[in-house]
Formats: sequence, structure tokens, C-alpha cells
Amino acid sequence: MLEEIEELKKQGKKIVATNGCFDILHAGHVSYLEASKALGDILVVGMNSDSSVKKLKGTDRPINNEKDRAYVLNALKAVDFVFIFEEETASEFLKKIKPDIYTKGGDYVIEELPEYLVAKEIACKIELVDFVDGQSSTKIINQITAN
Repeated sequence: MLEEIEELKKQGKKIVATNGCFDILHAGHVSYLEASKALGDILVVGMNSDSSVKKLKGTDRPINNEKDRAYVLNALKAVDFVFIFEEETASEFLKKIKPDIYTKGGDYVIEELPEYLVAKEIACKIELVDFVDGQSSTKIINQITAN
């Protein structure tokens, strides 16, 4: 995958990267991924591995395993590549991909992102993308378990 991305860069393609757990895919995820893809030519999604999701979200997560989550993400037309990473932040993922643009949800502050310094180091522009209000995997899980 890294070789393919390098070849696409040589062809002048603008590479966009984003990341997340994508545990239970919902309309908010799809909207966010489509908006990210619209900023460039190729969208690379860094997806947290099962072990990193557990560290971030708790031992009862993820609901869907990394293989299934990657399969579903790969099926979306906005997504060109899925890269599974073990770390809790996307810093190492960004160092490997070296995208032109890195997107995060609009609920973040650019300068407070864990990946901010790495993005600066690799000369990657950071763009915040709006979320669909009320959409989250955690909210869906809470609704299911409340019933």
C-alpha cells in the first residue's frame, strides 16, 4: 500500500488522510469520509486496531473486530485505502503515509491534536471537517443497551 501511495503522489495525486475507530459505521462517519475525500484525490483511512480501540474506548469495545471494520470501510466509494494501526494516536500512521492533507472532526482544535506536531513536521495541512450532529458509535451502543 505504501508503494502504491508513493506512486500516486508521483502522478500528482493529492493524498488525504484521516483516522478513527469506525466501530459501528453510521451516517456521520460516511458524511465525514466523503467530505475528507472531497479535499483531494485519494483518501487513506487510518483505523485503530482492536487493541488500540480497547485502550481508547474500554474493554467492551470494539463491537466489530478490525477485519470487519476494515472490510466495511473499504466498501465505501470515498475510501481508497485502509491502514490499520496499533498506536492510540495517528502520528506514526501520518509519518508513514505523509499525506498532503490530514482531516479530523470539527469538534477538535487543530493545535490540540496529538498529531499536530507530526503534521507540521511532514508539511501536512490539517483540515477540520464538520460532523453530523448526534451521530456517534457510543450513542448508538448506549441506545441499544438501554433497551
